[in-house]
Amino acid sequence: MEAKAIIRQISMSPRKMRVVANQVRGQQVGEALTQLGFMPKKAAGIIAKAVTSAAANAEDKSGGTADLDTLVIKTIMVDGGRMTKRFMPRAMGRANRINHRSSHLTVVVSDGE
Repeated sequence: MEAKAIIRQISMSPRKMRVVANQVRGQQVGEALTQLGFMPKKAAGIIAKAVTSAAANAEDKSGGTADLDTLVIKTIMVDGGRMTKRFMPRAMGRANRINHRSSHLTVVVSDGE
């Protein structure tokens, strides 16, 4: 059985989040949460929240019979979200565009069935 959790419009670039997501892909949920707890990155807390939510969804979906020790992170995807575009003044009347990127995070956990 599979369960998923989606977090949208995270104000962090997908490139920064993928570094952390690649570390926990394919791991068991308990092991991944332990590893995320010790990572000194902002993305680690956001991904840990999504993994916890997906595990809770799996437990709710199974009626309380899902074991957290057997749940594995099957898929974790970080996609680009909406970009907020700003302009910064430069010399001689010019301007440079600054893109504030956002991300969409999808976590799918499975018990192997």
